[in-house]
Amino acid sequence: MHCAMKKNSRSYLFAAGMILLAPSAGAQKPDEAAHFPNRPIRIVIGFTPGGQPDISARLMGPKLSEVFGQQVVVDNRPGAGGVLGARIVAGATPDGHTLLSISSAHVVAPTVHARLGYDPLKDFAGVSQSTSAAYLLVVPPSLEAKTLKDLIALAKAKPGQINFSSGSTGSGTHFAAEMLKLAADIDVVHIPYKGVPEALTDTVSGRVQFFMSPLASAINLVRDGKLRALGVSSAKRVRAYAEVPTIAEAGLPGFEWDSWGGILAPARTPRPIVNKLNREIVRALKLPDVQQRLTSLGAEPMPGTPEQFDKLLAAQLTLTANLARKAGIKAE
Repeated sequence: MHCAMKKNSRSYLFAAGMILLAPSAGAQKPDEAAHFPNRPIRIVIGFTPGGQPDISARLMGPKLSEVFGQQVVVDNRPGAGGVLGARIVAGATPDGHTLLSISSAHVVAPTVHARLGYDPLKDFAGVSQSTSAAYLLVVPPSLEAKTLKDLIALAKAKPGQINFSSGSTGSGTHFAAEMLKLAADIDVVHIPYKGVPEALTDTVSGRVQFFMSPLASAINLVRDGKLRALGVSSAKRVRAYAEVPTIAEAGLPGFEWDSWGGILAPARTPRPIVNKLNREIVRALKLPDVQQRLTSLGAEPMPGTPEQFDKLLAAQLTLTANLARKAGIKAE
């Protein structure tokens, strides 16, 4: 009996020790990131080249390649205001090798597309915000409007005859203009394009009368005299272009609508991999040459934690849903 008890006690202690040593259910496995990445990383962009998500991804890509020792490929998949690109990443293997570079269009899409094919929050994991930038209200030099007040007066004098371009229906550029339309109480017509470059081209030519462009995409055209800038959408003037007034200063007090960008991974991507990506993206965004390039384009580097980016997405989804309701925009 005594020997049996000693044997059972040893067995019990051994089992208890094994339980203490065993990883608990749901515990993180840091070694999941040890061999990541083991092949090229693809950053999908749901827009044509030249927009904010494209520019920031192409700036960060080489920096990530240097650290990871793997090629970082930027893959433009334009269509439906970024929806087509988001679908690709939502359905990708959640191992960190397929990422999505987004703009504010990501939270606008649910308000205009009834069948996205993905959930903009649940099907993605935030990696980091990358940038924040103002939209730039631009008009062709041929337009008689020299100021925002001139443009509003022109639109009121010609209801339904003034057109504005966008990078596509449901894009951030679309909603920025819809907010301007509501704030100014003007009747203007939306002309969607395939992407920001195409929208800019027809604004330069005068086929459309104004465009709320990502600042980085339009500023060189303004410098070259091919477009006229009437205002920036941010609450404060952009440091690099302090001569351009805010839209609030130019005639619509209280107006503010920022463009932002960031990187998402598919949902269920292991947290150690998300954290490893976050560390290197944050490092890249803090490099002087990257910061200088972004600042020259009117964008502010905005590195942050995955949790902060997830919270931003949730808040922005609510904001854009409210704007869509006020503007009478319905998902189709």
